[in-house]
Amino acid sequence: MILSFSYNNHAQNSVYGNVIYMADQHVAFSQLTWDRKIRSHDLLIGAALRYTYYDDNSPATAYAFQGSTINAPDAVYLPGLFIQDEITLNEKHKVLLGFRYDYNSRHGNIYTPRFAYKWAINENNILRFNAGTGFRVVNLFTEDHAALTGSRTVDVNSELKPERSFNVNLNYAKKVYFEDGGMINLDGSLFYTYFNNRIIGDFDTDPNRIIYDNLDGYAVSRGISLNIDAAFRGGFKATIGGSLLDVFTRSPNQAKLLPVLTEKWTATWAMSYKIKPLNLTIDYTGNVYGPMRLPLLGDTDPRSKYSPVWSIQNIQFTYSGSKKMEMYLGIKNLLNFIPGRKDPFLIARSNDPFDKNVQYDTNNKVIATADNPYGLTFDPNFVYAPNQGIRGFLGIRYSY
Repeated sequence: MILSFSYNNHAQNSVYGNVIYMADQHVAFSQLTWDRKIRSHDLLIGAALRYTYYDDNSPATAYAFQGSTINAPDAVYLPGLFIQDEITLNEKHKVLLGFRYDYNSRHGNIYTPRFAYKWAINENNILRFNAGTGFRVVNLFTEDHAALTGSRTVDVNSELKPERSFNVNLNYAKKVYFEDGGMINLDGSLFYTYFNNRIIGDFDTDPNRIIYDNLDGYAVSRGISLNIDAAFRGGFKATIGGSLLDVFTRSPNQAKLLPVLTEKWTATWAMSYKIKPLNLTIDYTGNVYGPMRLPLLGDTDPRSKYSPVWSIQNIQFTYSGSKKMEMYLGIKNLLNFIPGRKDPFLIARSNDPFDKNVQYDTNNKVIATADNPYGLTFDPNFVYAPNQGIRGFLGIRYSY
């Protein structure tokens, strides 16, 4: 039997233009578990309690009463019970059954079942299947900083409900060994996640607002991923991964909608080669992203609706001739990619971050003027990639 306990505190003091955001969070957690093997069963039973206190200076922890704003810190108790049984059917097949019950003092009962299956075809080939449900309480202002940046007004249409999800995952892992000592690990997955009550910021309805609400419909995230880890005797190592994604939301009487700043495919890599006679290691890393739908400020916004395919690539040389000291130098962003080069501007109205020179009509819509020909307000949410170009670096690493 094991009893564990943890406590953490997070204090945030951030400034977004002239908007000050201050938050304080305390989380205390305790868990008691009992583990016992009984023949082919490996049982795990436990109880847990989590207490979360959260307060900030946003509308998330306040309410209006008789013309005044009353501060109302969020305090949530989350006691829970869980049981898990891993059943060994034979030396190649295992099944895991699990169930968890939690009671959220704000949102009530939470049930999260879990199922997993493992087939060890042989030592070098393993097939896994997992399915389960999820429950998540979203803290809007700490998780989505777009709610605080820019000049858009934040609208929360109703009391936000927790997000719920159902997910399945099929994974295949394979190891390949070579006679000279090299090896390759292959890992591929098919995944599907279905969301209820998904909370997504609506940037499209009104260019002057971000509207947050639980989705009246559902959201889906599905796709395929493949990862390769390789190591060869000659000193070459490589890790390469890629994903194809189909992420969308769907509401009644509406077609599928791709969320903003969400790519359909992505790939990453890290390659390393050690030249032993020279005590030199060369590291080459990078990533590449497919097009993303970008948050525009309306039909008159001249910027691109979708980002281009973009990639950040880096190279580093490390000399380790001494046991205690290493010297390294390299280049970051080899392709010198900077977002928005083909657009007339990246951040709308960057010269007027407080919208002092923006004019509005009687319906509070922005009017196009000589100083503001596209009728826009300040908005930095268009940034979809790092904004630093090519640059070099060097350093010394000393260990003792």
